[in-house]
Amino acid sequence: MLLGTALVAAQAARLRAWIVDDAAITFAYARSVAHGLGPVQQAGAPPVEGYSNPSWLVVLILGHGLGVFDHGSLFGVGDLVWFPKLLALLCVLGVLWCVRATTGSSVATLVAAAVLATNWSFVIWAFSGLENPLYGLLVAGLAALLARAAARDELPGVRTAVGAGLLALVAALTRPDGVLYAGAYPLALLLTVPRAALTRSGLVARLLRPTALEVAVFGLPYGVFLLWRRAEFGQWVPNTAVAKSQGAPGLGEMWDRAVDVLGYAGWAGVAVVLVAAALVLVRPGSGRAELVAAGVPPLLALVGFAVLRPDWMALYRFATPLWTAGALFGALALTRAWQARWPSAVPIPAARALLALAASVALAVSAVPQAASAAGFRRYPTLSMCSVAQRYGLLFNTYADRLGLPRRTSSLLLPDLGGTLLTSGLRVVDLAGLTDPVIARAYGADDMAAVRSYVFHEVRPTFVHVHGPWASSPGLLPRTLRAAGYLPLYDSGADSGPSAFDSDWVRADAVTSPARLAALQSWAHHEVPVLEQQRATSPLTTCAIPSTIPR
Repeated sequence: MLLGTALVAAQAARLRAWIVDDAAITFAYARSVAHGLGPVQQAGAPPVEGYSNPSWLVVLILGHGLGVFDHGSLFGVGDLVWFPKLLALLCVLGVLWCVRATTGSSVATLVAAAVLATNWSFVIWAFSGLENPLYGLLVAGLAALLARAAARDELPGVRTAVGAGLLALVAALTRPDGVLYAGAYPLALLLTVPRAALTRSGLVARLLRPTALEVAVFGLPYGVFLLWRRAEFGQWVPNTAVAKSQGAPGLGEMWDRAVDVLGYAGWAGVAVVLVAAALVLVRPGSGRAELVAAGVPPLLALVGFAVLRPDWMALYRFATPLWTAGALFGALALTRAWQARWPSAVPIPAARALLALAASVALAVSAVPQAASAAGFRRYPTLSMCSVAQRYGLLFNTYADRLGLPRRTSSLLLPDLGGTLLTSGLRVVDLAGLTDPVIARAYGADDMAAVRSYVFHEVRPTFVHVHGPWASSPGLLPRTLRAAGYLPLYDSGADSGPSAFDSDWVRADAVTSPARLAALQSWAHHEVPVLEQQRATSPLTTCAIPSTIPR
């Protein structure tokens, strides 16, 4: 397990200090809660559930309380970087423990580690600062629990029902789609119930009663949480879900997404695992129930991925539980196929050699295209916390200071939030709507006129930053901003490409000195391109983010 964890860590080290900016939104909420401000994005803001990972938030708050998160740096690396990455390593170790406990094989554990280490979707998002590693561990733990219980014919037992309910509960509190795993235990029971139990009393004892217990263990505390969410935030779902307006996809869309993500995993590896599983399932015995039970969580993970809307971030951010539970299922299938008693006509050494060769070739074939996509990601990673902190949080602090505007009474509208919240002394308004219910509802209703009306007539932010689709989609284009009384501080001058409409603005009536404005425009014209160049050439480096915000 330690060797396998080290293998994954070696791959993760190639990401250096990169933390995705979305993770920093939860970091900001953890800071607020730890400082006694409640679930708010920053001091003075109203309570809004601008995060979708309460259990991960709790872990970060505990880290803050222990003094190992959002307090400083260690050997020059900020704890906003190394602490979530350390948590990710511990979760990887936990996943491999689940594989080892389920398969009983050190070799299978190392194979699972190799699968995870070469799967760059897993490595990138497990070490992104988001909740992915915890989520992946919980789903792998659920698969291990169900498989071990089925192998011992203890699936209907009280301990298994309670354990499955608790794991599903924490998964649902780690991501909203985690509620799906509340169905893993009943489905595993249904698929493994023996024919001899297909009587009224047998179904009650082996299916209905344990299912009711698991549903109660999951449902009662989750129901209390939903009531608290409604009382605290006024909504049944997180504000992030409102902003993203998740709808029900068609079966064709779901099929395409499932095929796409399995193709990334590698069809050769999928085929080898399915053949190994078939060799086990065609033979009677406890191995059949064990493998069926272990297959339920990865199946639900695949369904969950197919149901969710495609994410704008690269390399299948929502697939992490599929990779962890799938690695466990694959390792178990290969182990049990290796241990199976083959027909006398098949020489066991030859069969095992063929199985080992097929698994090795499949792993190599799958790893090559994933490595190529990872190289592209490392050159152009998804928006990093540090780049946002420097380009938006710290820069707009400087804008306010150079214009002589007090930070406490100034505000900033922009779409890139995480690093901004950690560094900005201004009141931040989220143009993406994740932490702003009004904008979230407008996006959900596809009412861009409502977004503009809210921005220009109610919020009236002191500063505005827009770029790319966040300018064009809501209609916050240069002519619109000028008509609303805003003056440019910086404009990239690009009308197409990634930097299109990349511009910073200030409300005209907030400017008290035209000379200061002209000097700031000249300064920004020279300094902002330098920041943009640093973002482009050093996307994986760390930066100094203060644990308290100067105001």
